[in-house]
Amino acid sequence: MDKMFTCCFCGQRVLAKTRLHQHQRNHCPNCLWSKHLDQSVGDRQAKCGGCMEPIGLTFKNEGLDKYGKARAGELMIIHYCSKCGKISLNRIASDDDEQEILDILAKSASLDQTMIDQLEQSQIAVIKNSQLEEVKTLLFGKT
Repeated sequence: MDKMFTCCFCGQRVLAKTRLHQHQRNHCPNCLWSKHLDQSVGDRQAKCGGCMEPIGLTFKNEGLDKYGKARAGELMIIHYCSKCGKISLNRIASDDDEQEILDILAKSASLDQTMIDQLEQSQIAVIKNSQLEEVKTLLFGKT
């Protein structure tokens, strides 16, 4: 029997595997909220259990191109724990709601300076609205 969980934000029952059987899902594909379960990536050792709000998007750094410029890689969701303040990055799954992803991008423009500073200290670069076309290309392909 497949594992399921209930989203701590919207209450949706969610299958732990994605449609394409990617690794264990850690966020709701409908609202993109998560639950604070990991102390370190994938260990499920966190005692917090707080709801983690999707506050922005970032690109996973994929190294350098032939000119020494950082190459933008996989699109990631930035989650912020509403209980303890932990910040984590999560892969976008194949069946995540694309409009919700775009809404997170729009919402991230209103992050306060304290959060922006905290993300910068963690070396997390929030994707800006000016990068919307790049995000859409990653989500939908070139048109």
